[in-house]
Amino acid sequence: MNLPTIKLDQGIHTMHLFYRVNRTAWAHWGTSAAAESLEKLAALCAANSAPSQPLLRTFANVGGKADLVFWLFHAELGGLAQLHRDVEACFPPGTLERVYSYLSITELVEYMPKEEDNKRRVQTEFKLEPGTPAFAEKLAELEKLNKEYEHYRLNPEMPDWEVMCFYPMLKKRDGADNWYSLDFETRKKLMRSHGVTGRKFANRIKQLITGSSGLDDWEWGVTLMAHQVDAFKEIIYEMRLDEVSARFGEFGPFYINMRLQPAALWQHLRL
Repeated sequence: MNLPTIKLDQGIHTMHLFYRVNRTAWAHWGTSAAAESLEKLAALCAANSAPSQPLLRTFANVGGKADLVFWLFHAELGGLAQLHRDVEACFPPGTLERVYSYLSITELVEYMPKEEDNKRRVQTEFKLEPGTPAFAEKLAELEKLNKEYEHYRLNPEMPDWEVMCFYPMLKKRDGADNWYSLDFETRKKLMRSHGVTGRKFANRIKQLITGSSGLDDWEWGVTLMAHQVDAFKEIIYEMRLDEVSARFGEFGPFYINMRLQPAALWQHLRL
């Protein structure tokens, strides 16, 4: 069956999949089926290993909420759906039990700095006067950084680091703490302050925030890549002190996952 071609005007589709292994069913199929399953998954990962998409990465969950974790990227919705089913088809029937999934898309943030914001920043932060060569050079530099940020926000190339943290979140709609009743400039100011906190961790954490309003049960999926889990603990604690999180943020379950290639995944889970 040919699935329809469904692309976004901007960005790509992504999915996080969390499964538990049914050990009784797995034992029933025996070692030859386990070896065949590993071979199929390794081939599927190799066939979907582009820097941005199509991409399939495998993880082991730490903490007992799941066993196997898959992170999928695809430009086409049908391609993502097929990759999801191809992952499941690598395993013998009855051996996988899905415990959580999250569908979202890459998107640009609403509060991206505009040209006037960059001009104001050049004057106030860099103390340069409009009309001077130095002002024009710094403004061009900021515009270039914005373009690069937009590109990689829509077409991310996430580093292949040792640990991944994933959690969904939303902004509250609770009486006086209704994020969406605030005017745009207030929301932008709060998010700018939030971004300053995040930039402290730029060398320790790479972050991808994907949108899911109308697609899944929360509004955003947050994926963090790092070399050590203390980086996750520190950034999430510090960001919760910002008003944008302390007053308006709600968070779903947290999943901590180790990046393992299929062969290492099999060894770790004793499959």
